[in-house]
Amino acid sequence: MLLKQESYRVRKAVYEVNREMGCGFLESVYQECLMAEFENVSIPFVAQPKLKITYKGRHLTQCYIPDFVCYGKIIVELKSVKNLLPEHQAQIINYLRASKLEVGFLVNFGTSPKAQIQRFVKTVQA
Repeated sequence: MLLKQESYRVRKAVYEVNREMGCGFLESVYQECLMAEFENVSIPFVAQPKLKITYKGRHLTQCYIPDFVCYGKIIVELKSVKNLLPEHQAQIINYLRASKLEVGFLVNFGTSPKAQIQRFVKTVQA
């Protein structure tokens, strides 16, 4: 598994926030809680970094802004919705495609009794 140890630690932090807060809050609340949890367990992260997008080698002025990049390698995108939709999955896939990163987590705090985590790995196209 790619980035196994780092992935485990990120997932553990997500479940700790879920255990403490439950479901039903806005995404911004979970983002703030997860920042605190990442700090508590010494997971290096950047909140809402701007990821550059290129088109045919040209840098665009538009950028993607995921909720977190952890360890400089893992994108973490948060949601607080009843059900994850294909649009949410497309968002994390596009973040991976637009970045040089290979692993992403789509985290939904809107489900009960525990948060839903979907792991995505960018595949290299030959």
